Amino acid sequence: MKKEADRTSQAATQDLGSGSVGGLLAQLAIPAVVAQVINLLYNIVDRIYIGHIPEVGATALTGVGLFTAILMLLNAFAMLAGSGGAPRAAIAMGTKKNDVAEKIMGNCFTLLLCMAVVLTVVFYAAAPTLLRLFGASDATLPYAVAYARIYILGSIFVLLVLGMNPFITTQGFSRVSMLTTVIGAVINIILDPILIFGLGLGVRGAAIATVFSQAVSAVWILRFLTGKKTILHLRRENLRLEGSVILPCLALGISSFVMLSTEGLLSISFTSSLSRYGGDLAVGAMTIITSVSQMAVLPIQGICQGGQPIMSYNFGAKKDQRVRQTFKLQLTVCAVYATLFWALVMLVPQLFASAFTANEELVAYTSWALRIYAAGIFALGFQMACQQSFMALGQARTSLLMACLRKLILLIPLIFILPHIFTGNQVMAVFLAEPVSDVLAAAVTVTTFLLSFNKILEKGA
Repeated sequence: MKKEADRTSQAATQDLGSGSVGGLLAQLAIPAVVAQVINLLYNIVDRIYIGHIPEVGATALTGVGLFTAILMLLNAFAMLAGSGGAPRAAIAMGTKKNDVAEKIMGNCFTLLLCMAVVLTVVFYAAAPTLLRLFGASDATLPYAVAYARIYILGSIFVLLVLGMNPFITTQGFSRVSMLTTVIGAVINIILDPILIFGLGLGVRGAAIATVFSQAVSAVWILRFLTGKKTILHLRRENLRLEGSVILPCLALGISSFVMLSTEGLLSISFTSSLSRYGGDLAVGAMTIITSVSQMAVLPIQGICQGGQPIMSYNFGAKKDQRVRQTFKLQLTVCAVYATLFWALVMLVPQLFASAFTANEELVAYTSWALRIYAAGIFALGFQMACQQSFMALGQARTSLLMACLRKLILLIPLIFILPHIFTGNQVMAVFLAEPVSDVLAAAVTVTTFLLSFNKILEKGA
């Protein structure tokens, strides 16, 4: 059994170190993109069904959309361990230290469990207060709280799925990683109409379906990482937290944490401003727009997830040319996808809006707002490809700075500043903050990466 595992490990690392870069990126990125798109279905399917609940669909959709800030915070804590630990494990594998990689994975697993307990208690108790602060009105608050509290009770499964799945991808098992989300999404899609409409549970049914599907995905991951096919095994002796192991992972994962947690802060900023200037209709439009923007962001993240193991492994193995090839290909694919998505949104925004609601007023309003919000979305391909490459190369500080730039330094202040400049249409000004920050952040991130790329490779892991 050990010899078979050694042969599997050798074959996987040989592919990362010597296989065709294009073929490897396709092999790893396609399942990762599929997994991200399917993962997106968790929220999109819920919102589509909720938006079509008779009589209360638009109000319920707005209420559930207010939960986005808490959802992104849960995701942020999961990726603090997952996106920080997985590249460290890949670099360790590149230097032929699989025992170190296993210790990293075990420590990250324990950290995820600890975070899940604390976050469940805090968010469950604080949900009504937080949702009211996020812009919930008397009409939307009951739906927001009903969905939020059920989802929060299942947050341990969310953290395990998002936090441990990167350790499967980073070993080269992209299909297994994809199946993690496929299994959960299929269960979610089947259960949603049964619980929401068949049993009449409404938003509670949507939350129950999501939690149950995430629980199945979590079991799938744990069975794989403790089974025979994995290269890195989840072992009991590696579960004890060690500062020398977990702190470097946190240092690298902090950029992903900031990116996702600021999505929560960003959601709060948008909903509070839109509630003030445009009321529930504007907040409802933002709920739909958030889902549409994830259609752009998550596939790009999947492409970068495919490139990360190749880049990290070859960086650790000091194969600079392969690192360069991987980055160039990753940048090209991300840029092309983002540009095509931008063109589609500009041409037919109503196609996206009408998928979430049958309310004609909300469809028209969302179509108008979406064109403004997504005007600079083509730049995300460039920005994310470079920012994620900093992570793959172990550049924690720079990655964190670039993560902060777009949202904390640019976008969130602009949400509050622009309405005081464009006083004639303050709602438009709030949506306009997004494209302005997208373009500026992309320009700075790409320039910074190109200027520092050679120095990072010369210095080595």
